[in-house]
Amino acid sequence: MTSHIELPKYSDEPLAGILNTLRLERLDGDGNVYRGQNMPQFGGRVYGGQVLAQATVAAADTVSRGGDPEERLAHSITAAFLRPGRTDTPTDFEVFELNDARSFSTRSVRARQNGTIIFTARISFQLLQPGPSYGTPVPEAPDPDALPSSVDFFAQIDNDWGHLMSTTNALDMRYVDGNIFVRPADPPSNHTQVWFRTRNPMPEGSSKLLQRAMLGYSCDQLMLEPVMRNTGVFWGHPAASVATLDHSIWWHRNFDVSDWILADLESPSAQNGRGLSIAKFFQGGKHIATMSQEGMVRLRHITK
Repeated sequence: MTSHIELPKYSDEPLAGILNTLRLERLDGDGNVYRGQNMPQFGGRVYGGQVLAQATVAAADTVSRGGDPEERLAHSITAAFLRPGRTDTPTDFEVFELNDARSFSTRSVRARQNGTIIFTARISFQLLQPGPSYGTPVPEAPDPDALPSSVDFFAQIDNDWGHLMSTTNALDMRYVDGNIFVRPADPPSNHTQVWFRTRNPMPEGSSKLLQRAMLGYSCDQLMLEPVMRNTGVFWGHPAASVATLDHSIWWHRNFDVSDWILADLESPSAQNGRGLSIAKFFQGGKHIATMSQEGMVRLRHITK
């Protein structure tokens, strides 16, 4: 049995593969346990953004049950990545209903593989209400159409990594300061900007919840880049060891991940093989979300 939240049907890859992982199966009838499948990943490790997005959908399903899923939208999530998951093993999500008040609902989610907890999260939902509104002004950045595309970059990489990214990564990313896929940043900097959007348009009827889950899915692959750029680490480095430890998101306003979003990222500190990154996201002149992430960023010692 699928979750109560209906996701629109979609068949165009690579976006379809991601949306299918968000189509969760309820394991206990009308209960709060869900199962999700995994996207393929290099090295067989589950992508953290996928688990975060699945947890968001699972929690929202228990909030909207019997009502309008757009009435109370997720406005924040605080997540901890405890152990790496395996792509060949389904992930089960157990949702705990902590609170349903007049304006807010709170859920706790535990994700397990083979009975072992790999991820936990607290997610808050709020009834749409009137109130004061302001946001950070949009920073200056070049037009995304004037910047090189990550889609074109990976299409030219003739190896397993390039093929996987070309066929499964649903994002088109445009780096203002150049990408760090195969070489370090030059010059090093703890600040960077990235434009991104989905390579395929989101399907007609995509809910605001699905858009928010997709933003969480997308940004886990960007958040630690300021730390990497300032420490000489790049994605293709043979000794690079990069992993998310915790990730918080505050969704401020509605948006469409099919249209260009500007991520403005900065790392205030790195130490002991860990780094912290804070990012603001903008679309259409509005500040749509803020994120923070701490992760492990270090180079392994390789013996010859």
